[in-house]
Amino acid sequence: MSERLSDRILRENELVFNAMVAHRFTRDIAADTLPKAVFDRYLLIEGAFVETAIAIFGYAVAKTSDMGDRRKLIASLDALANEQMPYFENAFAARGIAPDPALQAEPRVAAFREGMLAIARDGDFTAIITAMFAAEWMYWTWCSAGMAHKMSDPMVHDWVAMHAAPGFAAQAQWLRDRIDRLSQDMSAAQKDEAVRVFGHVQQLEIDFHSAAYLD
Repeated sequence: MSERLSDRILRENELVFNAMVAHRFTRDIAADTLPKAVFDRYLLIEGAFVETAIAIFGYAVAKTSDMGDRRKLIASLDALANEQMPYFENAFAARGIAPDPALQAEPRVAAFREGMLAIARDGDFTAIITAMFAAEWMYWTWCSAGMAHKMSDPMVHDWVAMHAAPGFAAQAQWLRDRIDRLSQDMSAAQKDEAVRVFGHVQQLEIDFHSAAYLD
């Protein structure tokens, strides 16, 4: 039996994927030592990116003609707009933080935002699904493990729990399964590109999470 494309993607990107799920940010959360200032910065850059993610999912809706895909992606858009955005709005109010344009211009933050948008704008549906798989499988992996640890900051706990919840897990699995189904009609070059896109997104994520730290 031939190897699933998603298995190949994870195998060939094992080093960069492991580097992200074992990032300083995730280790600090597991150890319950994440500084408040770091999480506040993360909330500001991640909260802004959710709006970008809405655009990315919008590109995906436009680039597929499959109604099943569209229904799934529209549900994902609803979750972003009506579950994740309220989380950030409430967090900003509770923590007394406000959007910071200078922080959004930080090179690593801007590179993540523009890099992900470029994949969605310039790539095909498979590229978008691969990029989404890269991000959501990563979050589900480390957040599922993170739930075993104490988190004294309730907003950190809620953020981790959101990405370990059954609904988020189901979406991450759908993305993985969708790539495997798409692979049945992909050329060798397209499969190579999917492997590359996944690794590229992991590196963008590493730099993005590092930007939450002032040092």
